[in-house]
Amino acid sequence: MREGISTWQKSEIFQQVGEGTPANNDKPRILLIVTQDTKEIEGRFLRHCLEGAGCEVVHLDPSVRRTVGGAEISPEAVAAAAGTSLEAIRAIGHEGKIQEVMIRGAIRCALQAEKIRALSGILSIGGSMGTDLSTAVMREFPYGLPKLMISTIASGFTAPFVGLKDIAMLNAVCDISGINSISREVYRNGAFGLAGMAMHYAPLPAGSRPLVLASTLGTTERCLRRMREALEKDGYEVMVFHTTGIGGQTLDAIAAERDVAAVVDISLVEISDYLNNGVCNAGADRSKAAIKRGIPVIYAPGNVDFYIMPTQLAAGDRPFNGRRFHIHSAALTAVRTNAKDLERLADHMVKFLGDARGPVRFYVPLKGFSNHDSTEGHLHDTAQPPLFADYVEKVMPRHVEVRRVDAHINDPLFADALADAVREMTRARATA
Repeated sequence: MREGISTWQKSEIFQQVGEGTPANNDKPRILLIVTQDTKEIEGRFLRHCLEGAGCEVVHLDPSVRRTVGGAEISPEAVAAAAGTSLEAIRAIGHEGKIQEVMIRGAIRCALQAEKIRALSGILSIGGSMGTDLSTAVMREFPYGLPKLMISTIASGFTAPFVGLKDIAMLNAVCDISGINSISREVYRNGAFGLAGMAMHYAPLPAGSRPLVLASTLGTTERCLRRMREALEKDGYEVMVFHTTGIGGQTLDAIAAERDVAAVVDISLVEISDYLNNGVCNAGADRSKAAIKRGIPVIYAPGNVDFYIMPTQLAAGDRPFNGRRFHIHSAALTAVRTNAKDLERLADHMVKFLGDARGPVRFYVPLKGFSNHDSTEGHLHDTAQPPLFADYVEKVMPRHVEVRRVDAHINDPLFADALADAVREMTRARATA
């Protein structure tokens, strides 16, 4: 069991950090999440750094084993926010179930702290359990608020902890067990880095520009860029998402939460990968959020000429059952889709487009779906786009307007057609 920090520790570890000064409302307010029952020294060091940088610290301590004291939000307060007590939590006797309760209480306490006075950042340090709890709290806060997790698992599998939010993770390098010559610098850099972000945190007020969400990959970038630049000149804000799995999920999450004028989904590779067990599989619900909310949606079959597989599978006599493929990088290989694959994609989309509450258009470029599907590409097939257009026209619900465009997806003509569709559909919605 750890005791307080000794005079020697303070002189050796805390030197050159700067002494803390009393908090006031002019300082950036930092939520520090550290369990003092196992990380008291580290927590105090981070606090010392933050206060030395001119920040006000609100320490949320979700400890379970013991209460050290000194935190603005105590373990007892976290337990009470979860509707229970520390004694009852300890009696659960199962770390996973205990964690669920403490996460629930920590989130409520953090949101209450934000209500009292706005936070300018969140900093935490932890192993697997601490990372799980702290990032669960961070994910409840808006994009833009600085969030930094110093973690022993930051160099490994981080997706479950970052989720769809803008959480920065810093590798702790050493185990979080005391402070040594390496960890001191890591913790110090993390604290002062977060303090710097917090000092300059200036959340923008809700924008007056209509917001358009769009998807792309590098293989449809020319189309996306021309459309984006045209819409921005017209006063739209355009957010673009890279459809590698998380990108499309993030687009959908923002479509579900924010006031969105339109969605331009021109990279459907995540749906193709879902149907073909590809690397960029974004799940069965990809692209449904805007449809459910009645947001105008414009689709194009960008990047459905392939699905993405691990490059290590591109080996042997007949990789991918003899399909054409293109090795994009050491990690990713594009595998050519056929007519049946494209029909399956259309059939999948029909199932959720039937429930659309707003206008939907589907634009089909008749000369190719990506850079790969072009005269300069490696997977070009001139027969597929017209066949796909025929099938889409046949199966789509009546309220989905299908338009053929005699162009490649990256041709200016196609990008201009998408921009015109955004203007028409958003203006019609505004006057409805």
